[in-house]
Amino acid sequence: MSKFQIIFIAIFIVCIIAGVALFATYKGENNSDTLPAITVWGTFPQSVISNLVTRINNTRPTSITVDYVEKTEANFNKDFIEALARGEGPDAILLPQDMLTRHEDKIIAIPYEALSERDFKNTYIPQAELYLTQAGSLAIPFSVDPLVMFWNRDLFTNAGIATYPVFWDEFGNLTKKIDVKDVNSNIRRSAIALGEFVNVNNAREILGALLMQAGNPVTRKIENRLISTLGSGDFNGTNSSTEAISFFTQFSDPRHPQYSWNRSLPNSKSWFLSGNLATYFGFSSELFDIREKNPNIDFDVAPLPQPRNGKVKTTYGMMYGFSIIKNTKDAALTYTVLSILASPTSLSMLNEISYLPPVRRDMIAQGSKDPYQTIFYNSALISRDWLDIDIAKTRAIFKKMIESVTSGREPIYSAIERAQEEMNFSIQNP
Repeated sequence: MSKFQIIFIAIFIVCIIAGVALFATYKGENNSDTLPAITVWGTFPQSVISNLVTRINNTRPTSITVDYVEKTEANFNKDFIEALARGEGPDAILLPQDMLTRHEDKIIAIPYEALSERDFKNTYIPQAELYLTQAGSLAIPFSVDPLVMFWNRDLFTNAGIATYPVFWDEFGNLTKKIDVKDVNSNIRRSAIALGEFVNVNNAREILGALLMQAGNPVTRKIENRLISTLGSGDFNGTNSSTEAISFFTQFSDPRHPQYSWNRSLPNSKSWFLSGNLATYFGFSSELFDIREKNPNIDFDVAPLPQPRNGKVKTTYGMMYGFSIIKNTKDAALTYTVLSILASPTSLSMLNEISYLPPVRRDMIAQGSKDPYQTIFYNSALISRDWLDIDIAKTRAIFKKMIESVTSGREPIYSAIERAQEEMNFSIQNP
């Protein structure tokens, strides 16, 4: 081996030993009635964390104290980096999985000696494996919010359709039976809202799900370097991406038989709430918001449709995990408190509070008698995500790619290639 390789391996071994020593100090709780407080920043709702901590402390002899600060997605990165520059900031963060990569260098990986890779994979749903690195896990999985399909039962029944679509190609028949256009071809009722970005809620996530269903992971890591796979030959990139984008855009093409949507319409959630959209692709967490905003809609929930010949069932999932920051004053204490927050007992309480499905395989295996939770549990098991550097930039890149196709400015192939270049530039220049 070269001197560089020897030095690199030596440093890597030292880091592993240091990490193990850091977490080896966790011996359970001390004799105090309350563990010292830790500070956590995140984009997860503050009300849910506060409620969860209260419930946990009502069931434990030793209380925990979590000073949780909720940040918006738009402000988190700036506030977090500035706080660290001042020598301040939280002990831990609670972020969506696709926001974490940007801060990987600020995180203490939980070594496999503390939580083995085999135990991790046996415990958590497959999406959580994005946290795994050579040094350990970047986060303790906490919550997942899968993308599902809400469908208007009245619109389906009135059109003589007995049940919801399981496969994407079924929308060819649905648009014929459900869509309504006036004498000027203006859309008055739609079976599906796809094809645009400006007025399709969760467009980035829906398109990402379609890409992953087609076999394209959107991004991948090669030797710890993140790259876009939109046009990657390793995943038949351009072909698989073309298939997904062609399907997505066809619904906003007036020349296409499936034309059902355009940018002059209200946003897709509003259109669904008004009773004029038969299907809405949203997160499981949107259930109560939909019910509250229009209790008169007779709707139900179903899994996100799949390609008929798809090899692996997939939906997009917004997963949250607790990560320990290198600047924490007490990594062992932080790990102790986070382990309590993410314990099976605590996650059962979280499920009751938030109605979100669990991230643990054993909890999903227990099932649920709740008709909505049954769908959410199954969707959590097939949820996936991709590593991202900047969600806002990726959303803008996807939007530009779709609009360049729908406007006719670019053919799909070149739009994909350009989007891949822009994603790689964004990754290299966060």
